[in-house]
Amino acid sequence: MAKKSKGARKKVTKAKSQGKPKLKVVALTKPIDLYYWPTPNGFKVSIMLEECGLPYNLIPVNISRGDQFKPEFLKISPNNRMPAIVDHNGPGGKPISIFESGAILQYLGRKTGKFYPQDERGRVEVDQWLFFQMANLGPKAGEANHFRNYAAHEKQQYAIDRFTNEMNRIYGVMNKRLKDREFLAGKYSIADIASIGWATRFERQGQDMNNFPNVRRWMDRLLARPAVKHGIGLRVEEASKVNMQDPNVRAVLFGQRAR
Repeated sequence: MAKKSKGARKKVTKAKSQGKPKLKVVALTKPIDLYYWPTPNGFKVSIMLEECGLPYNLIPVNISRGDQFKPEFLKISPNNRMPAIVDHNGPGGKPISIFESGAILQYLGRKTGKFYPQDERGRVEVDQWLFFQMANLGPKAGEANHFRNYAAHEKQQYAIDRFTNEMNRIYGVMNKRLKDREFLAGKYSIADIASIGWATRFERQGQDMNNFPNVRRWMDRLLARPAVKHGIGLRVEEASKVNMQDPNVRAVLFGQRAR
């Protein structure tokens, strides 16, 4: 008899054994809860879930309204950031909540055995480029976008130049890396999944992909994958209505201090 994990229900079916009916119990687990907003960080997890074929329940976290500060969400993501997940069929068949996109990708890679090597040498290769995204590509792209677009009216030229130049350097690193390989860690992996959402916004970061042909080829290769298309295309209707010039929205997104 299959074990019933917390958050799961049992389906009883009839099976035949030597002409006699026999009860067979199959555990049906709940989908993974994905706390999400359509941003490059959110895309990382939606792409991974699509690539792995894992069923999930989309729970929008309206970061422009402050949903990320609600007590129920902070229990899952104490850094008040999305994405986050709750896997109701976690280790030992018990629920587990995970925040930070890189940690989620690693967890799902281990859970499914997909896009995250099991051998140590291969895993280190992926981890290097995953953390390159977490520490460089993502944060600097966000800062370039912020000063070039959301703070454009203040025209802080030093900040604009600083982060635009840094993004140029980062794409240069990626361009050299991709000169003789199709993917960042050799084979398609969570490092690519983590990076593609940020790379698609190169224009908002003040970059011209004609200067980085290897990155352009890599982007085209990833965007041709159905799971990447679906993951990046996962929209939330409320997000299209957000006015980034609204002082209340800007205060929620850019004016938070310790609580």
